[in-house]
Order: sequence, then structure tokens, then C-alpha cells
Amino acid sequence: MAGTARKRRKRNSTAGKLRIADHWNAISIIASSQANPLKAVAEFVENSIDAKAHQITITRGKKKGEFYLKVSDDGEGIPRNEQGAPDFRYVATHICDSIKRRLKAQGAKGIQGEFGIGLLSFWTVGHNLTIACCGADGSVYEMTMTKDSPDFELLKKRVLIPFKGTDLTVYPLLPGLRSMTGEKIQRYLASELRDRIKQSGVSITVVDRTSRTEHVVVPRQFTGRLLHDLQPDTTTRGDIYLELYLSDPGSANQVGLYRRGTRVLSSITELDPFQKEPWTAGYLQGIVDVPYLNLTPGTRHGIIYDDRFDNFCRALKPVEMKLQQIIEEQRRAEEERSSRQILRKVQRALREAFLRLPQEEYDWFDIQGRKSHKRESPYLEASVIGAAGSEHDQQTKTPEAFLEPGAEEDTQRAFFEFAGPLFSVLIAPKSSVVSVGNHKKYRAICRDRSGRTVFENLVYRWEITSGEGHLKENDTESVVFIAPIEPCLTTLSLTVRQGDTECRDEALITVTDSLVDQPSGAGGTRKGLPGYTYRRAPGEMWRSRFDVDKNVIVINNGHRDFVYASKHKARKLRYICRLFCKELIRHNFPGLKTDELLERMIELSLYTEEHLK
Repeated sequence: MAGTARKRRKRNSTAGKLRIADHWNAISIIASSQANPLKAVAEFVENSIDAKAHQITITRGKKKGEFYLKVSDDGEGIPRNEQGAPDFRYVATHICDSIKRRLKAQGAKGIQGEFGIGLLSFWTVGHNLTIACCGADGSVYEMTMTKDSPDFELLKKRVLIPFKGTDLTVYPLLPGLRSMTGEKIQRYLASELRDRIKQSGVSITVVDRTSRTEHVVVPRQFTGRLLHDLQPDTTTRGDIYLELYLSDPGSANQVGLYRRGTRVLSSITELDPFQKEPWTAGYLQGIVDVPYLNLTPGTRHGIIYDDRFDNFCRALKPVEMKLQQIIEEQRRAEEERSSRQILRKVQRALREAFLRLPQEEYDWFDIQGRKSHKRESPYLEASVIGAAGSEHDQQTKTPEAFLEPGAEEDTQRAFFEFAGPLFSVLIAPKSSVVSVGNHKKYRAICRDRSGRTVFENLVYRWEITSGEGHLKENDTESVVFIAPIEPCLTTLSLTVRQGDTECRDEALITVTDSLVDQPSGAGGTRKGLPGYTYRRAPGEMWRSRFDVDKNVIVINNGHRDFVYASKHKARKLRYICRLFCKELIRHNFPGLKTDELLERMIELSLYTEEHLK
């Protein structure tokens, strides 16, 4: 029964073959399918490379008020016919049947073209195409083709000195291509034909006569660390060539897809199967060259999703796994490095804030009260995140405490550690409270433009510009203020000179009849500024917590605020700084009401973020 049904269907069906009804319409569609004029220029250059040229010169100029583009090479030229003349007629009458396919069948290697439509792409560049080549008789033969015309013209010219190679000229260029400068052509070819140029050793020069510039096409060089031991699965179709570099993350990092040295896609992520990490992570530069892929013939800027493409995708699976591991390691290293930098910046900003805030209210940490015979070194800071107890001792030290025991002031330093000329001066503490009849010591912190502490050739002058009180020894680096017997507000002024440079600063002293008791539990054992670490808790509302025993602020890096802040480095830095201010205020003012805590937090944030760089 089944066999009878098949025979009945066969008798009732008809068969036929597809054919082109209008050949000129088909040629017009093919010629207009190339949307990128720079890609068309690359096609012309590839023809020269296929002709084994050693030197290619691309000239952009202007004649009779119109722009033109000329590609000259010293290659073997157009293959000759039996009469020894360039076989232009075969080229013009065998569209979609490239002469290069015949050469490949004869064993020629290193030839890229195969569709026989490269010359037609001149439609996207200009109106007329002229190709000139010498024959065996020493005469010059020319073929001229015109945009939107099915006709071609052959011409023979006699010359005194025959030239080697081929001259291709497109004239005049389309009106919209006036911005296609020599520099743009150079940059495009450096990426588009990167490996073809390297493999063939051809020298390409772009001469822009309109701007009087000359550019040498140098194959694009990638930045970053070259990755080794990336082995794709072996295939029966051919070998896949990988040249990938691990670079700092950025949107400009792309991995191009090439075929036999010619770029097909500027980014492999344009293909659906590769719109995932590691390709979209932004860490990779380089090329993936797959010689056996089938291209879309019209544009040569796309891949046919056939069995060869599927074979290619499967072969890259082990490479993707290896790349993902490398990127994850890079991310962890970057996060650790970024965390160290953030910690240093936050702690530096807090120290600057404490120099300007009343010491009696904000003297929580052992950074102001510790005495030392050594001068402050601004280069030695706590630099570890306090995630482990063994690191806390290092964090609790003051800047002076990081110096080696017994180290002298003239310890050998690097050149950049020596301070420059005087640029600013700061009185520490900037704001303070002193009880009546008592005394307090103030010191000058002099810095250069880069923030390094200046000690040499300084002349100090302390004075009280308003209010009451007395000073002891007003011409040294530090001064002792003796408070009057009645409450008042006193302004302490300092002038420091170094040669012709003079800097001034003022401090406000509040003289009161009694000091406010420091809140109970505000400080306990005095430690250094805390570090911080991360704990991922995406479903919980807390943003940070202060682990007092470890002297570490634990930050919830799964909170939506942290995720939002992490998208921008400066925003992340400010966010972590505010978490520090929040936790320090809560810990050191436990007895205050909520509104008073908020006032303190605003105060500390204001002075801290001013120095957050």
C-alpha cells in the first residue's frame, strides 16, 4: 500500500531546476550587497596580495574637482590568455566563477578569493572602475566598468616603459565618501588584514594627497598578557588558530573572528553562540582564525550556520572553560587590589578628618594620642584588609609605628619620597576644646603639592588673632596654648615661610569651664583604624557591621546598594567611606540618641569625603 501511494504521488508531481530570469538584476543585487566601502578597499588589497605583490600603494587624491582612489601593486597581475594579454574578458564574463578557483584547483596556495564578485564591490566606492595591466608584448591593457551599467570596455595602450603589477582606479568617489581619509583606510586595513599582512610580508602604504599625509599599514598589535596552552578540540576540517591576550577590562576589548588571516567579524560576540562569558567579559583581546568556515558570499561579513560552524563551536568548549578560570582569577586579584586601594584612601581621609575635628570628641583611635620621637612618615600606611587576626596588629599601628625600631630620620629613601617645596600647612588639631586654666599642645603639619611632609628650611610664627589665652614658644614646629581663666572662643593662627613661599592656617579653640565626659564604652582599648572585608548576603537588609574584636567592618557585598555602587569606582569608594563613618559613629557614641547620631555622621562624612581621593 505504501509503495502504491508513493508511485501515485510521483506520477502527480512535477520537478524542475532553479534559474535566474534576469542575469543583470542578479549582478546588480550582488554588486550592491557590500555595505562597507572600506571592506571593498580591503577586497582590492587582497586581490593584490593574492597576486603575490610585495609592495602595495593606496593613493587618495583629487583630479578635476573629484576624489579618486588608486591601488597599485607590483604583483603578477591579471592571468594572461593564450595571446599573452591580461584575460580581462574572462574576469568580466565569469561573475560568481572566480579565476582564483581555477588556480586553487591547479594547486595554488595562499589565495583568499573564491566567489568572483570582489571587483563588483566598487559600486559602493565610486562610479567607474579602471584596471590596467601590462601584457607580454609590453603594451598596457585597460578594462573599464561603470556603476549601474552591464557594459565593460577593453583598451590597449602602448607605453615606453612597461610596469609590473596592476593599477586599479576608482573615479569619481561617491559623494558620501569624502570623509574616507587615508588614516581611516590605514586603521581599517591594520585590523581587517592583520594576519594576511603578517603572513605574506607585504608592505602597504596609504598616500593621502588631499591632506598631504602618508601612512604605513602596520598589523594591529594587541595589549595585555598573551595566553598560552589554549588547546581547542581537534577537528577533521582543519586547525583553529588562537591568539588571545588577557587585558584590563574594558568595552574596547574584543576578540575578532578571522578566516585565513582576513577578518570576518570585528567581535566574535556578534554570533549568538558566543554572546556569553568569557567572550563578553571584556578581558580578552585577540583573534580566532577558523580557515574552514563558510562565509556569506555577498558581503563576506557573516557566517553560514552549517555543520562546519557547529563543529567550530564544539571545538572551542575546552578553551572557553580555561578562559573562564583565568578571568575569575584575574577578577579576584583585581578585587583584592581594589580593596587595598580603597582601604588606604578611606583611612587616609579619616585621618585627615580627625586632624580637623575636636580631638576630645573624636580621639577614638591610637592615631593622635601616641607619642613618638620620630616624625610622621606619610608613605607608610596600613595596607591590609583586616580579615585575619594576624593582620590586625599591623593595622593598629600609627604611621610612625611602621618605621623600623631605632630608624633614623635620614634613612635612605627613594627619590620620589623626598618632599618638594612648601605648598600648604595644617594646624593639628584643627578644632579642640580646652578647660579654663589648662593647656594644650598644637603642632604644624607642612606639606608639598603631592602631600609629602616638609621639614626643611621652615620658619614658624604662631599667634592668637582673636579671643584670650597665651602661647609658649611661638616660633617652633609645635606650640603650647595656655587657656584663660574664663570661657571663650579663641582663634589660633599659624604662618609658615620657606624662602619666598608663605602659608597660613587657623584653628578654633573652645575654652570651657568643664569638659563633656566621653560616652561610656566609646573606644575601650584604643586600636588603629579598622579594615574591612566582604560577606555576601543578598537577601538581607543590613549593609555593614562592625566586628570589634577583629577591628574589621564587614560589608554586605550582596546588598542592592553595594551592587549599584560597584558599577562606578568613585561611587563605590564613597559608599564604603560612608559605611565606615556609620559604623564608627555607632560604635563610639553608643549613648547618643538617633538624631544626635545622625548629626555626628553628617559631620564626620563632611570632613572625610572632602579628602577622599
